[in-house]
Amino acid sequence: MIDQQSQPKSAATPTIRVVPPRGGFISSFYHSSIGKKMIVAVTGVILILFVVGHLLGNLQIFLGPDWINGYSQHLRDLGPLLWVIRIFLLLTVIIHIYVTIQLAIENRSARPEPYIERQYVKATFASRHMVMSGLIVLAFIIYHLAHFTVRVTDKRFTLLKADPLGHYDVYSMMVYGFQNYYVSAFYVLGLFLLALHLSHGSSSFFQSLGLNDKKLTPHLALGGRIFAWLLFAGYTSIPVAILLGLVKPAQQL
Repeated sequence: MIDQQSQPKSAATPTIRVVPPRGGFISSFYHSSIGKKMIVAVTGVILILFVVGHLLGNLQIFLGPDWINGYSQHLRDLGPLLWVIRIFLLLTVIIHIYVTIQLAIENRSARPEPYIERQYVKATFASRHMVMSGLIVLAFIIYHLAHFTVRVTDKRFTLLKADPLGHYDVYSMMVYGFQNYYVSAFYVLGLFLLALHLSHGSSSFFQSLGLNDKKLTPHLALGGRIFAWLLFAGYTSIPVAILLGLVKPAQQL
């Protein structure tokens, strides 16, 4: 801090005070727009990695009961660590959505009133509804955990017997779960909004990293959108195949 009050004053010598930022670097970083964008970007990458890994695990349903039941058993063998990972991912989702909402509020407050209509025309549907889609995706995740992880939404799941290897029959559980049209419809809706979220978020992510090259950025954004809709196709292929009768339960209830 510089304080010139101790020096002789004159009419031409003003008093100068330099006050250091309160709360230190972490507080300053979080309260800055760049800091919030970086938090959204980092949490977004963590969640994308999980989404990809989760999809690769779920797609094993097309390889047969032994594959996906074995995959599920490997996760169960992690014990308490599995719940630590789940809680970490859920907190990451909450932080991602919370900071995104803060950015949306700040952007709306800083936006000049005369330009509201013009900015709305330029914005995509995905960018205008990032907060709404994020909240619906959060609700979808919570229901998905209650449905297939905690298994409290369908009493039939408790009737399933272990497979020949002694593993819980996740294969049949998924089939019976997605045979419900309402469950499958909500699942597809949640994934559709997630794909919209990712298709816009990919562009924001590259901007947060400072990749604003006029030639490179459009290609990266296009790749992000293609990636988002490939995820959508991969995830929705499971309930669609089940509803079409292509995948049937391994045991009858």
